[in-house]
Formats: sequence, structure tokens, C-alpha cells
Amino acid sequence: MLFAKNYMTLRRKMVQNQIEARGIHNPQVLAIMRKVERHLFVKPQYLNVAYQDGALPIDCDQTISQPYIVALMTDLLELTPTSKVLEIGTGCGYQTAILAELARDVYSVEIISGLVKSAKARLETLNYRNIHLKKGDGYYGWREHAPYDAVLVAAAPTDVPERLIQQLRPGGRMVIPVGGSEQNLLLIQKGLQTDENSIQSLETTEIIRVRFVPMTSGLN
Repeated sequence: MLFAKNYMTLRRKMVQNQIEARGIHNPQVLAIMRKVERHLFVKPQYLNVAYQDGALPIDCDQTISQPYIVALMTDLLELTPTSKVLEIGTGCGYQTAILAELARDVYSVEIISGLVKSAKARLETLNYRNIHLKKGDGYYGWREHAPYDAVLVAAAPTDVPERLIQQLRPGGRMVIPVGGSEQNLLLIQKGLQTDENSIQSLETTEIIRVRFVPMTSGLN
């Protein structure tokens, strides 16, 4: 069984070899990736590989994302201590915790009841007080708390949900995997609106090819 000191060493190596080596140099993101204990979010049988370079199975046929992808998506959002973030797909809560370390508030939507329950218990045990969870269809976002400075989607729809675009504030950033068997990670930046009659501009950038679980939605 590994001890806390060993896990700390593994996190440092993970950040150095998997994240910094691939071009992510944001000091805040790197510090948080070293801090948050990924092994607390994986199944017991995967503890000894919790910091290796890859996704891992979690409950309900879902996955915890590869550390590099978590860091990349977080970095692309350009969060500040005042940011309000919408996350679609809480899963085990690892990405949620990373976001909560950098932002003021995280509103996370998960459609699978079992994952909502386990993530809520885990994040409360870890003393996160700026995370707000609910069971719901992430395709529709969480309108009551919009607009958001940033939106992170951790499951892949076949197209970009219009409701999520609407809930992103002008000037905000969304990171989302889009596609079927082949997916692209997109960065969507919403233009600043100058007057009530202006058309909202969107700038979309393809980042890398990815593989996420499909977005489960009432639309399907």
C-alpha cells in the first residue's frame, strides 16, 4: 500500500512528465494538479495506477479523465479567483475539485444519480464549500445561476448545445469535446456584446482529438 509521501511524489512526477512536458506551463494549474489527490477519486483496485497517464474506469460505466486532459481543459478556461464555472458531467468529482481550487464557484450537473451521490459525499469529505451539485440533464445546463464565466463539458455531445452557449457570459470561454466515435476538443470563446441588437460572435478553435464518454441526454 502506498503512503501519502509516495502519492505526493507520484503527483509531482505526473505533473512534470505528463503535463509540463506537453506544453502546459500555467503555474496555478500545475500547482493545483500537484495538490489535488487523484487517488482519492479512483476505485480501490486502481490506487497503484492513479497517477499514470490515462483515463480509468469509475462507477456506472463512466471514466475519470487522463490527467493531461484535465489540466489542458482547465488551462484553456483561463480561470481567476472570481470565476463562476458550469461543469457538465461531475463523474467522480476530480475535475470538479480542480476547478473549485481555481474558481469562486463551481456549478456541476450530473445525470447519473449514483455519481451525484458519491461525488457529493467525496467532495464534502474533502471540505469543498464552493461546489454546487445537482442531478440533471447537462445538455440544458443550469440556467438559474447563469451567466457563467466558463463552461467545461466532460462528456461528448454530437453538437454544441445551444443552451450552454446561451448560459456563457459575453467574453466567456467553453471547453467541450464534440463528436461521435471521433471527437474534437473545442475551445469556444464568446464575443463581447456591444449593444442589444448586435449578433453574438463565437470563435471556435479545434484543440486536439479526444475520446470522452458520450453525453447522456434526454434528447437521445
